[in-house]
Parts: sequence; C-alpha cells; structure tokens
Amino acid sequence: MSRQTQAIIHADALLHNFKQLSARAPTSQSMAVVKADAYGHGAVNVARILQHVSSRFAVAIIEEAIALRDAGITAPIVVLEGAHQAKECQMAFQHNCILVMHCEAQLQWLDACPKEMRPHIWLKSDSGMHRLGFALDDMPNIVERYQHLLSDETVIATHFACADDVDNAFTQRQLDAFEKVVLPLNFPLSLANSPATVNWQDSHAKWNRLGLGVYGGKVSSIDVSDMPLMPAMTLRASILAVRDVPQGEGVGYGQTWTASKPSRIATVGIGYADGYPRHCPNGTPVMVRGQRAQLVGRVSMDMITIDVTDIANVTIGDMVELWGEHVAIDEVAKCAGTIDYELMTRVSQRVPRIVKYL
Repeated sequence: MSRQTQAIIHADALLHNFKQLSARAPTSQSMAVVKADAYGHGAVNVARILQHVSSRFAVAIIEEAIALRDAGITAPIVVLEGAHQAKECQMAFQHNCILVMHCEAQLQWLDACPKEMRPHIWLKSDSGMHRLGFALDDMPNIVERYQHLLSDETVIATHFACADDVDNAFTQRQLDAFEKVVLPLNFPLSLANSPATVNWQDSHAKWNRLGLGVYGGKVSSIDVSDMPLMPAMTLRASILAVRDVPQGEGVGYGQTWTASKPSRIATVGIGYADGYPRHCPNGTPVMVRGQRAQLVGRVSMDMITIDVTDIANVTIGDMVELWGEHVAIDEVAKCAGTIDYELMTRVSQRVPRIVKYL
C-alpha cells in the first residue's frame, strides 16, 4: 500500500477484553456484538478472532449477519433490530439467525411465515429507554398471544440507557421495573451490555451482550483498574512533510493556529475522509517517536498538522499514533466533543484494518 495510514487491530486485546468481561459475570453466557463492522474494527476479522470464545454473535441488521455467513462464520447470530421487512423472517431462518422482535408488526410477519421456515426469536421489552421494545405492561399479553411463535431459544431482552454511570439511579429503576413484570413469565433474560456487565451485577442474566468493552472503550464512570481493558485499535499514519514555520505565521485552512514562536510542523497523512474528526481542536494529543505532540491547525480531508518543535529528529516516514496503545481514544473523543463509539465506527473504509497477532 502506498500511504501508511492504518488501523491496527490487536487480536490479543480483543480476546483479553472479551475474557475479562465474561469473567465479570461467571453465571452468564456472553456474546460479542459485532454490529457496525464490529465498531469499525472489521466484523469478519473480529468474529474469526473471537469465534472460539464467543458462542454466538450479535449484529444490528440482517445484512451484517449475511456478511458473516458469507465469510464462513457459523455461530448463531442475534439480529438486534429484528426484521425490517417481512421477507427477512425467512432469510433469518436460512442463515441461522435469531431475530429480536420489538413490535407486533414483526410478530405478524413471523406468524405469516411458513412454520417450517420460522427462525427462533427473542422479545425486546422497553424498560424505560423508549427507543425499541414492547411496553412492559404489554409483555404478559404478548407472550400469551404469540406463544406459538416462541421456543426454548426465546429470550426476553431489554437495554439500559445509563449503565456506564454508576451514580445514575435510572439503571436500577429499569432493572426493578423489568424484573417485576418479566421474571414471572419464566423466560431466560438478556439485560447487560458491557457497562452493565461491569457496573450492575444484578443485570447479569442468561446472556450478556458485550460491545464497547470488547474493543477497549470506556465502560464506567469510575475507575475499574481491577479489570483492565486494552485498546483493540491503534489508528496511525505517517509523516509526509516537516517544515519550519516562523513566529506569527499560521497553519492550515482558516489560519486557526498561529505560531507563538519559531515552530517545527509535521504534516501527517490522515484527515476527516479517513474518519479523524474534523472538529478536533488545537491541542488534541497524538504520539510520535514515543512523545506526545499536539494537533495544530484545522483538520483537512486528507491531512493534519502537528507541532513537533520539542521532539528531536522527527522526519518523513515517522509513524504517528492518533489513538490506541498510548493515546486513549476516550481522550481524543473528549477533545472532539464526542464519544469513543463514534470515533471507532467512523474510521473509513479507505483505512486498511491490519490484524496483529502476538
């Protein structure tokens, strides 16, 4: 490849994180969530790495499941948004997928499906997030009316709105409301995402759905150093040019940064077309030659500029880490006014994912 802009995917980190999170809930089974191309890490690569420790996977939509099947992934796949169209019910059966049903229209599509072509399903209940799911008060009636569509594989699931924040009592209110209605229905349950797995022990049920934590993202508002997670992606790019900028001269579009002293500026081959946030401000950290440097000037489509005045011997071809092993993605996300989820998933397809094994 010509340009040395790469997302290094650390197989050891993915395995470590999945095992750490799973060990947090030893009485549960855990599945890796690989929707959105495994949060930007490459769903096929991630599924291949985790297929011996994750007995099933979760995606958002049926097309993501089919892509895994085409790549030879054979584990059951849970489709979290369920069917968007009636035809997806038979597609799910053909591809050994479990559909998460969240409204009656989906159940009616399934009911109209030939009995021998019906996939297994989960039911999703809205415990307070108010995004998808049957109202809690409706759950007993839904279970009774559609009993003929349910099976031993049926799980009742919900999703938490604030599980990363240990001081937010809303998660406990969701738990209490969900359990009051759903426990008497006597079905296996799935409540916990990565933050709930770490922060809310009472949410550990039959299945935990591990997403962000598998990729090394921040899962708790408090320190969880007893369960260290490793960054699974290192985003890096090489230096294309190095120049001296006199005091008082500006750098980049809009001249948003001006040198307060004679400065040495390196141009790096990555920009917002690669997924590096355009709105990262001056001072956003990067790492070069084992030292921190700072973004200066506006992020452009294909390049950024960094101040390397105080770092010796910086030259063309040196690799710059934008986030990963030495610069936490959460730190960059805070600089950009967003969250680590968005940075991971926005790394564009023109950035090769290079899987690194120990």
